[in-house]
Amino acid sequence: MTAGSSKAPARSRRPPAGATAQADLLAKQPPPFEALSTERFTLRPLRPEDTDALHRLINDWEVTRTLALVPYPYSRELAVDWIASTRQRLEAGEAYHLAITGREGSDETLVGAVGLRVDSKTRIGSLGYWVGRRFWGHGVATEAAARLARWALANLDLDRLVATVATANPASIAVLKRIGFRETGAGVETFLARGAEHPVLRFEAGRDDIFGHPEVTPSASPQAEGAKPLMLVAACALIDSDGRVLLARRPEGKTLAGLWEFPGGKMLDGETPEHCLIRELKEELGIDVTGACLAPFAFASHAYPRFHLLMPLYLCRRWTGRPTGREGQTLAWVRPGKLAEYAMPEADKPLVSLLRDFI
Repeated sequence: MTAGSSKAPARSRRPPAGATAQADLLAKQPPPFEALSTERFTLRPLRPEDTDALHRLINDWEVTRTLALVPYPYSRELAVDWIASTRQRLEAGEAYHLAITGREGSDETLVGAVGLRVDSKTRIGSLGYWVGRRFWGHGVATEAAARLARWALANLDLDRLVATVATANPASIAVLKRIGFRETGAGVETFLARGAEHPVLRFEAGRDDIFGHPEVTPSASPQAEGAKPLMLVAACALIDSDGRVLLARRPEGKTLAGLWEFPGGKMLDGETPEHCLIRELKEELGIDVTGACLAPFAFASHAYPRFHLLMPLYLCRRWTGRPTGREGQTLAWVRPGKLAEYAMPEADKPLVSLLRDFI
């Protein structure tokens, strides 16, 4: 998924036969899952050895009555089957049902579960969670749900998350609002444990809700009344010898995490776009670029809620080194005709058609 030369300063290398199709395929596959950590807990795939602890926690009327798809009583056999199914769905990238575990002394303790069902067609993830009654009131659900929501939007091809909560479950409603979800409507759902329909509230959250808007330092220059601060950003379309364009996925922890963009970054005070890109490409990708290799191509002008972004886009076909995601970002070499298949920030989208027609 990377290209370039480690020694030759002239250009990137042509990939071997079949590498292009393989790189495109890998970019769209779900990432391999590694356990997620929070300040107090670990979110990891469920294991067969979790069966007894899980059964003890969830076979509790006070827990199951709030979960639409969980029956009561909840047998041990159901726990065995469900754990097996979670592994299969995780490997297929269809759902991420995870154990929430903490530490009691030197022992790992199961305290609940958090999950996300993925609809790849609509690019929506459905979030759910439950916590064993003895662990209620300790912020477990908030910590676990927030962590999985951030990871999902940063690493999966999702545009938004949704969740549904019984109106009689104020604690869970508070959790969703606390981590950034917005109430969007109401309805009814059948709750298996209760054997009847009950009213529910529907919630959703996008990247702005979970990660917030990018911060921008207001300009010290006089501004027109009602004007937004101006953010200057420089971006670069690296093009390899096979005509593919490098995209970088914003990692978890950054605003707009999970979206694909052209490498680059904010311009420092007094910095030219060319100097900005030379610095940013070295910091982000570990490659060396000279100003002579940067060709001005187009620019984007976009009004975000809190600032106005102006972003010149440069083309570069020559660099030294092999692009590597030094800030934890995933990289993908993409055919111009496939760029539109990658979710991008609003400011980047108009540049895609220009690149597609030019390259």
